[in-house]
Amino acid sequence: MDDEQQRPDQQRPDQQPAEGPLAGFTVGVTAARRADELAALLRRRGAAVLHAPALRIVPLADDGELLAATKELIDHVPDVVVATTAIGFRGWIEAADGWGLGEQLLDRLRGVELLARGPKVKGAVRATGLTEEWSPAGESMAEVLDRLLAEGVGGRRVAVQLHGEPLPGFVEALRVAGAEVVPVPVYRWMPPEDIGPVDRLLDAVVARTVDALTFTSAPAAASLLSRAEERGLVDEVLAALGHDVPAVCVGPVTALPLQARGVATVQPERFRLGPLVQLLCQELPGRARALPVAGHRVEIRGHAVLVDGELKPVPPAGMSLLRALARRPGWVVSRAELLRALPGSGRDEHAVETAMARLRTALGAPKLIQTVVKRGYRLALDPAADAKYADA
Repeated sequence: MDDEQQRPDQQRPDQQPAEGPLAGFTVGVTAARRADELAALLRRRGAAVLHAPALRIVPLADDGELLAATKELIDHVPDVVVATTAIGFRGWIEAADGWGLGEQLLDRLRGVELLARGPKVKGAVRATGLTEEWSPAGESMAEVLDRLLAEGVGGRRVAVQLHGEPLPGFVEALRVAGAEVVPVPVYRWMPPEDIGPVDRLLDAVVARTVDALTFTSAPAAASLLSRAEERGLVDEVLAALGHDVPAVCVGPVTALPLQARGVATVQPERFRLGPLVQLLCQELPGRARALPVAGHRVEIRGHAVLVDGELKPVPPAGMSLLRALARRPGWVVSRAELLRALPGSGRDEHAVETAMARLRTALGAPKLIQTVVKRGYRLALDPAADAKYADA
């Protein structure tokens, strides 16, 4: 199955282990390629993942951008060429042959430092009569990047055969290190064939049922905003990303479409998936609200609650009630106000009682929430904390 094809488990948040720094949080993933790797890193740290590829990647059979890049490299020979995929490299050479530029391109490539990611790419390179200078043992673009940065790329021209997105932050890291990067776009970004997952992700952002949104390419960020525009949701999406749902980008180039719309983004120091996930492990728990309630430490996360460090999954209605109570901890919140906090609850205050009973059961500590007869409910804030929250 291709990375771009939609799987059933990409359509709703998956289940996550009840431990790890991201337990209780839902993270949106917009990547098309390497989404499985990013999702696995997030799940390993406890997150639920909502995957909605904002783009799909299609080969370029005959495209002006690839032709322009090929002519650019023939006229101005690069110092380094990075071949990332076998099918992409073969497609590039075949396209150049079709334009009558194949021999010229191969002649230029014979005189440069040619790096091939893995044995399949190495085979494709050698099939053209070229010889790679180096190929990583682990078939990893991270190793290629490490080698280039160790060599030093300041002032050097580096041509990178793109395969959608060979490595999140790869091009960014080279540019930051002083390289002139010439992308070779063998593939083109296109909107996904099934827009449903993207729409569900946008709805989740607006509803604040996703706790962070990750981006590993600028085209994905631009595509998501474009779809929000089409649906008339862009103002609501930007408002959510500007305050409640942090936009976590793999690097500064990826962040540009968001920053152009006034969205503040967070980025790791190193432009890679691992540091991106580590940043989330700091960012999301740091945003969670922790309160001393009835002798317990209660930390309110996206779709669950930590009670003395133990994860307690809570239904969406219960989370809505708990957030309403936590906005004014220790204060009585009326049933009418809590009813307004319940999504789609109508006018029957009995819905509050039902949802409250389920919330208490989910928390496993009924005394955390007190019933105030004829008035409503309150979080049983510890007495020592009353003064701190008195003016909340």
